Amino acid sequence: MTLSLEQLRRCHVAVDLGASRTRVYLKHQGLIVDEPSVASVNTNTGALIAVGTLAERMAGRTPDHIRVVRPVSGGTVVDIDMAQRMLRYLVGDKVRRAWRRKPALRAAVCIPHEADPLALRAAVETMTGLGARRVELVDTLIAAAVGCGLPVEQAEATMIVVCGAATTQVAVLSLGSIVAAEKVPLGGDAIDHAVVQHLRNAHELVLPSQGLRPLHLAMGASGPEDWEGAEVHGRDVATGCARSVRVGSREVREAIHTPLTAVLDSIGRVLRLCPPDLVADLGERGVMLAGGSARLPGLDKMLRSATGMPVHVARNADVCAVEGLGSMLEGRLKPLVLDPVTT
Repeated sequence: MTLSLEQLRRCHVAVDLGASRTRVYLKHQGLIVDEPSVASVNTNTGALIAVGTLAERMAGRTPDHIRVVRPVSGGTVVDIDMAQRMLRYLVGDKVRRAWRRKPALRAAVCIPHEADPLALRAAVETMTGLGARRVELVDTLIAAAVGCGLPVEQAEATMIVVCGAATTQVAVLSLGSIVAAEKVPLGGDAIDHAVVQHLRNAHELVLPSQGLRPLHLAMGASGPEDWEGAEVHGRDVATGCARSVRVGSREVREAIHTPLTAVLDSIGRVLRLCPPDLVADLGERGVMLAGGSARLPGLDKMLRSATGMPVHVARNADVCAVEGLGSMLEGRLKPLVLDPVTT
C-alpha cells in the first residue's frame, strides 16, 4: 500500500462515478461536485439538455424526443462519451481551465471490487478524455474504509459493507489490504424495486419513480408507529386514477426480505474466508455501513439482529469513498512503518 499511497499523493483530483451519484474531490479544495449521475439528451439533435439534479427530476416526465440516461451502472461506466459530457458540465469551466494548465494532470478513480478489464478501461478512458495524463484506480472498499475513519493500515480486522445503488460490496481489511471480499449485484435500487413490486401485487398501486421516501420512513418506525405506517400516493392499476394507501413498516420489511437475505449471505461467506483471529476482532469492532443506501432507516438494526455483531453507520456514509480518496491525495493517511529487523 505504500507505493500506492505515494502515487496517489501526486494526483490532483479524485472521482467517484457511482450509479446513483457522481462526486469529484479537488486537491486542497475538497468536495466540489455531488450530483446525481443522470443526464437528459435531445434524441433529435444529440444536444445535452440537463445534468444532475435537474435531469433526475425529468425522469418519467419527458416527451418522446428527450431521453434521460444514466451513463454509470454499478460503479462501471457503460457510456464513456456521455460520462465525459456529464463530468465536463458538472465540474464547470473554471475547473476544466485549471486542469488544462496542468501538463501532467493525475486523477484517482474509485472502481468496484474485482472489476473486469473492460470496466477498468472505461474508467481510464473517461478521465483521459477530460485531460488526465495518468489515472490511478483505487478499490472502492479501501477508499470507503479510509473515508469512514477505519484503521485500515493497522494489524487488526475492519469490516465494511458498501451499500450502493446497484451493488453491495462486503470486505474485511487488515494491514492496508483486502483479506476477503465479495460483491453482490443487489443494492438500493433492488430494495426499491422489491417495495414497488409488493405494492403492485398487494395493493394494485403503481408508485412514481420518486415516491419511495415515505416507505423508507415507515421502515424505520418502531413502537406504535409500526402499525400506523406511512401514506403513499400512486396510480391505481385498474382505473389509472390517483389513489393512496397506508403501508406499515412491518409490511415493508417483509417486502425487502429477499434482497437483504442476499446481502446477509455475502457477509457470512466473507467471514468464513477470514482467519479466526480477524473474526474475533470483528466481534468487538463490528461492521461499518457505508454508501448511499446505508442510511436506509432500520437497515443497521436488521443486520445487527442477523449477524449478532455491532453495526455502525458511517457519519458521512454517502460520500465516504470520495472522502477516502481525498484523504489519500492530501497525504492524511499514513502507512504502517516497521523498523527493519537486524540480526
